[in-house]
Formats: sequence, structure tokens, C-alpha cells
Amino acid sequence: MNNLFASFNDSFEMSKDFLERLSKAPSKTLEVSLNLLKGVQMFWNGVFKYTNEFMDPSWNALNAFDNVEGEKFRHMPPWETIRDYAELLQFNVELASRALNSTLTQMNDYQLLQVRDALMATLNTLFDCEGEDIAGFAARKAQIMDLVVYLYPKAIREIGSEYGLHFDKGGYRKLAETDRYELYQVLPSDPGVSVRKDGKPIIIVPPSVLGANILAFLPGENKSYVHCFANQGIPTYLRVVKDIATTEAVQLMTPEDDTLDTRFFCERVMAKHGRPVTLNGYCQGGYMTTVALLSGELDGLVDAYITCVAPLDGSRSIALVEYMKHLPPRFMDLGHSIKTLANGNQVIDGKILSWVYKLKSIEKEAPIVTFYRDLMMFDRPGQPPEISKTAAAINHWMLYDRRDLPLGITQMSFKSYTTPVDKDGTLPVRVFDRPLNFKRIKEKGVQWLICIAEKDDLVDEAATLVPLEWVDAEVSVFPKGHTAMATSWSMPLSECAINKNFHYKCHIPSSRSDGNFRGPVRFQLDLEEAHLQAN
Repeated sequence: MNNLFASFNDSFEMSKDFLERLSKAPSKTLEVSLNLLKGVQMFWNGVFKYTNEFMDPSWNALNAFDNVEGEKFRHMPPWETIRDYAELLQFNVELASRALNSTLTQMNDYQLLQVRDALMATLNTLFDCEGEDIAGFAARKAQIMDLVVYLYPKAIREIGSEYGLHFDKGGYRKLAETDRYELYQVLPSDPGVSVRKDGKPIIIVPPSVLGANILAFLPGENKSYVHCFANQGIPTYLRVVKDIATTEAVQLMTPEDDTLDTRFFCERVMAKHGRPVTLNGYCQGGYMTTVALLSGELDGLVDAYITCVAPLDGSRSIALVEYMKHLPPRFMDLGHSIKTLANGNQVIDGKILSWVYKLKSIEKEAPIVTFYRDLMMFDRPGQPPEISKTAAAINHWMLYDRRDLPLGITQMSFKSYTTPVDKDGTLPVRVFDRPLNFKRIKEKGVQWLICIAEKDDLVDEAATLVPLEWVDAEVSVFPKGHTAMATSWSMPLSECAINKNFHYKCHIPSSRSDGNFRGPVRFQLDLEEAHLQAN
């Protein structure tokens, strides 16, 4: 009887204690409600902001589309127009469906985590358990929402002073220029390093669409592709295109102009250092330098070559080609990306071009998907949300570094994506009306290092490795994606740094790959050492 009374008494005390805690919970209700209301308001601001940023290029695209289609309407039979627009509608419906599915999946994944955390916080509040209570949960959610919607965009804008090339701040020396390009020597950012006058020089040609800034990502954080070369004492040169908006010669540039400018720069660098140049093209810069090499204009000037994630046969980039295949042939027209400048010259709108790549990867790039992805990046229970300079710089590059392109250069690139390399190794394009064949590099004895990214979703490995069918080139495989060599692996102490030999077991089957690779800086240093030993 006594035991029964004691048990009843304990149960009564527990119930009393629970009711007392429950009665105290409403004291936090106002604070929780205000934070939740604030979070909801910021959530919808974020949705509108991310959607607006994604859709911004669409106005340019609609204007270009209207100009081109207005002309086609007058010259094409009505039944063909009806058929093509029906196919375009189907294409857009499929695109929207993919975007919706990925959006719902991302929302579901995130919200399930929030429900779990909210439940735990509620239980912690009611039963006075250790851990985050409901007030802390609501405050943390409001803080994260404020970070993503307001503070993160501010940090992205402000990182511009540290990101990329700032020629006005020193650390660079102009060596030469043409009507279209400037050639800068990149000086070491490490004060303890000096440039070897007798070192083997390298000229780096940046991507056309991505811009030169990505190769000087965050020099102050020791994450810079070009500075990784310079800080080894290598005479390092970077070719930078002039502002297309104000330079007519850039607006009207042809592949022949590009090739001749590259030859001029190689001549100047070789005259200064007394030895042939190593040429290094990154992404589309790799395609342009390959064309220049195969043209014969660089014979005797270049004895070593490096390409990084270069689309040397764009028709083998499966994801982009599949996207283009589903687009009705009528709309596979560069005219839909053309912008007419005030002087009447036509260029390719960089905003539209970058938007096409986003549409190709709509599952990852849909605005609400990216919004939730950013929320998840900062929403880590137990860890204070922090904006990294790397994340801010990547977004600064994506938002503010989109560049218009010369029509003549883009037409050549477009052809490389729609017409494959011939069976004998001949490219589908010509310069100076000369055939371009990969075998020429082998004939001239140029040493070639091809660097690829294992998870590149922009340029497939098949598009990068196509020369191996005709040329004996060395291959290095890096982890991560398209820009990793210019960001993660440009840091000298990183696991797969571009300045050292490294071991990485990749999924790419190749008899050339045993998991041991060397980065492009290490490749350059080894070339220099081999030259010293030979002489």
C-alpha cells in the first residue's frame, strides 16, 4: 500500500512539474512568434530575389529571340512555324518539369530536417532537456534566413576587392599589347620569391566565358592559379582581353586575329627569356590555343603545351549535346544570343550564354533549388553559420563576371559543339583556310599535359581527352569540378595541389592512369629542370 502511494505521489509530482514547465512555455511564445514571422518574410524575399537573379537574362534572350524570329516568320511557311513552336513548347514543358521535380525534392529534403529539429526543440522546451529549445530554434532560423537573404549577397559584393585581377594595385607588369589583348607578367605574391630570369616562361590563356579573374581567384588566400606558377619563380604571363564594350577590335575579332596576337606575345616572351614558351589554355582558352598551335603560326615558339578542362571536341560533351538535341533545329541559332551594340556591331550576349548553361543543368540551377542549397550550406545545428571567402568569391564570379563574346570567336566554338572531330584527327574549323589536325602537335614534338576534372559537369572528359586518339599526351585527373584547379587545387598545400605530384584514384579508366599525377605547375618545373640537366 505504501509503495502504491509512493508511486502515485511520484507520478503526481512529475505531472505537476510538467504542467509548471508547460505554463512557462507561453512566456517564450511572443519571442518565437516574432522570429518565425520575421523568418517567413525573409524566406519570401529570398524566393523572389533568387528567382529574379535567375530570370534576369531572360529579358535579353526574349529581345534577341524576337529579333531573329521576326525575320524568320516572314520567310518560313506557316505550317513549319506551327510545328517548330509546338516542339519548342514541349521542350519548355520538359524543362519546367525537371525544374519542378528537383525543386520539390530539395524542399522536401530541407523541410524534413526542419520538422525533426523543430520537434526536438519543442520536446526540449516542454521537458526541460538539454539542447536547443524552441526559442533558440526560431532565433537560429531567423538568423540563417537573414544571413542567406541579406548578409550573404553583401559579402558576395564586397569580396570583389579581393577576388580576381586588380592591375591597379600592383603585382603585375604589362609586357605587350595588341588592339585586342594585353599581356601581363604575374609577379610573385610571396615576397621571398624572385622570378628566375633564365626560367622557362609560360603564357596562360584564360577562358572566354569564365573570364581571366577566375585564374586569380583569391590571391590573398593563396588560391590563385597564375600566382601558383609565379610563386615558384616561373616567368608567368597572362593574356587578358580588352573590354569588349569599348573596344571595337575585340567586337570584330576573328580566330585569325586571336592566333596572330598569340604569336606576337609568344615572340615577345621568347625574345625576353631566350627560349621557347609553354602555352597553357584553360577551358575555352584551351580550344583557342589548340587552334593556334595547329595552324602552324606558333612553330618554333612553343615547345610545351598544357590544357585544363578544355572542350577540344565539344560534340562529345554529352550533357550539352543532349540539351541541344532536344531543342528544335530552328532554334539552334546563335542569332538567339546576339546583342547589337550602339555602334551597330553584333556580339554574343554573355548573360544569355551563361543562362543556357544554367538551363542545361536546370536540376541544379533552378532558383529555388539554389536558394535551399544555400540555406542548407549555412544551416548546420551546433555550428555557427559563417560565410567563407571561397563561397563568396565563387558567387561573385558567377554573378558579376559574365562577359560578352566576339561573334567570330563564338561561331568557331559553336561549330566545334555541333560538328565532331574527323576520324583522322582534323578539327571541324579552319584558320587562314588551313586544315587543323591534332597530329601536328606530335609531328612538332610538343610535350602536352592534358588536365581534366573528374566531376566536370561543363566539359565532359571525352571532349577533353579526344586528342589521345592521335597524340601521345600525358593526362592528369583532378578531383571536383570544372574550376577546381583554379580554386581548391591552386592552393599549394592542398591535397591535389597543381604545384606537386599527387596520388588520386579516380573512376576514369585509362591505361595511362595509375593514380599518380602531376599538376601543371609541377609539369612546368620538371620541364625547366630537364632543360638545365640537358645543358
